[in-house]
Amino acid sequence: MNYMFINRFSKILFLISISTLLNTEIYSSIISKGYIREEENSLIFIAFILMLIIVIPVITMTIVFFLKYSSDKNHVQYSPDWKHSKIIEIFIWGIPILIISILACISWKSTYKLDPNKSISYFNTKPITIDVIALDWKWLFVYPQQNIATINEIAFPVNTPINFRITSNSVMNSLFIPQLGSQMYAMPGMQTNLHLIANISGHCKGISANFSGLGFSRMKFIVIVKKSSKSFNNWVKKVRNSPTHLNSMQDFQKISISEEYSTVKYFSNVKSQLFIKIINTFH
Repeated sequence: MNYMFINRFSKILFLISISTLLNTEIYSSIISKGYIREEENSLIFIAFILMLIIVIPVITMTIVFFLKYSSDKNHVQYSPDWKHSKIIEIFIWGIPILIISILACISWKSTYKLDPNKSISYFNTKPITIDVIALDWKWLFVYPQQNIATINEIAFPVNTPINFRITSNSVMNSLFIPQLGSQMYAMPGMQTNLHLIANISGHCKGISANFSGLGFSRMKFIVIVKKSSKSFNNWVKKVRNSPTHLNSMQDFQKISISEEYSTVKYFSNVKSQLFIKIINTFH
């Protein structure tokens, strides 16, 4: 009876694991479209392989010992006086210490290398600045250099460094584009920075990675990585054709009203220093 239960439970667990791995959202977040994400994937893979060096022998020895020293194996030699082996001691302590030391070195180097505050250089390509304001429950993106703004959609050219300046006009939140890399918190009255770059054109999904209330699960945005600067400029022109403006703090207050279901919106003109003024409202 117990064997049947364990067998059934194992099959259910296996099916759940497979379905989780095949989940579109999880699979798409693993596929890299940016340099930072590639480095993070490499770090995860190296850590995974190093940990398998410990996990596989432990599981293997557990099975071998179970089969070899089970009660029905009468031919196995019993040595009650055996109590110590320096070789085994070196093996069970030395390998984990070595692996932990390697992981510590890799983590220390990666922490500096992948610092989200560290700017990215790519063949002297001029970076694009995007100001990000977390609202309830939508994202406002301001392009100060292009004097435009959008809600729940951003675009930029491939192989172009992006400098995100992030804040919140509500509760603490978190900006995350899984296929490009690191997430960064958005906090009211504060500015945080995130630097990313995409090396493959196409569409990505951006999400809120921090619970922020009723509409949190629908607080998503579209990321469009354009094939060229010309294609990006065409997108900018499309936004500039919008009849809607963001010329004052009064206009901003209107769009910052809580919305559980928010669609993509374009603003063809934006108040100067809007990002700084939003931060200053909390001081």
